[in-house]
Amino acid sequence: MRHLIRRIHGPNNEGILALVLLAVIVAMSIASPAFFSANTAFSILRSSTVPMIFALAVLLVIISGGIDVSFPAVAIFSAYAAVSTFLKLGFDPGVPAVFLAAIAIGAALGAVNGVVIARFRLPTLIVTLGTQGLFIGAMYTFVGSTYYAQLPASMASLATIDVIDFESGRGRAYLHIMVLVAIALTIAIWWMLRGTMFGRSLYALGGDFEASRRAGFRVVPTQICLYVLVGMLAAVAGVVHMIMSRSANPQDLIGGELDIIAAVVLGGASIFGGRGTVLGTVLGVLLVQTINNSLLLAGVPSAWLRAAVGALLVVGVGIQAIAARRRARRVHTVDESPKPTVKETAS
Repeated sequence: MRHLIRRIHGPNNEGILALVLLAVIVAMSIASPAFFSANTAFSILRSSTVPMIFALAVLLVIISGGIDVSFPAVAIFSAYAAVSTFLKLGFDPGVPAVFLAAIAIGAALGAVNGVVIARFRLPTLIVTLGTQGLFIGAMYTFVGSTYYAQLPASMASLATIDVIDFESGRGRAYLHIMVLVAIALTIAIWWMLRGTMFGRSLYALGGDFEASRRAGFRVVPTQICLYVLVGMLAAVAGVVHMIMSRSANPQDLIGGELDIIAAVVLGGASIFGGRGTVLGTVLGVLLVQTINNSLLLAGVPSAWLRAAVGALLVVGVGIQAIAARRRARRVHTVDESPKPTVKETAS
């Protein structure tokens, strides 16, 4: 029985989180029968697309023992710079070229974070807080702040494509094609963390930085590569957001860091580093988006949505802190257990 409970619980509370998500869905379906429909499910999946890509990037940073709050700035800078440049040139290179241009910019911005953090051993939160303002200021100064209601033709046409689209009893239910990008990246990050040395090195860094260095992990190159990868993921999220919103607004995405970090922490990623899973992150994002959608359907003011997410973040961090203290107390108790004497050993 205990073994079954442990399997349901999961290594990072994934089972508990899945049960909470199911309970929220059941409760909302009872309170509002319109909630339990394909329209609502597809709406939650659509609203989870960009946060899911962001959450994957944040998961990698948290596993390595850091906190990154600059990813929205990297996302909007990369996507807006790429799209606005092509619009100003009057040239449509195609969606793949827009993605590649944005990814290149995101990689460069991520490298700035990585080099500063890895070379100078500075706190990740302080560095990314600083670079967030730096990137936004640089975008407004050198790229511009014009709102573009019309995207390049290739992006505009892609924005109208859905992988699923049908009429249900409660209206049109559709699933945007950009959901497939989030699914593909989720699978890729899961494979990277599970099956590559780079993924293992991230867990090692988060578990014990100095011990991982002594064990032979290349700490500085790993951290730089990590933030380059985070910048690339953020750039993809930025372009996906513009395609789904069908516009290029330089003021989008900024300020949504709390929702993403809360979802990753709720998914079982330890803020102390060294622990976290893609499955938990997916469940965390779906839970946050489901709660937001439920509160909106219930007519709750938008200000309370931020309060709800903040409360979830506090609860998630609190649970982690309590669990960490219990583990430390258990280890302390085992270490202090009396050792057998020579006489007892001989008998």
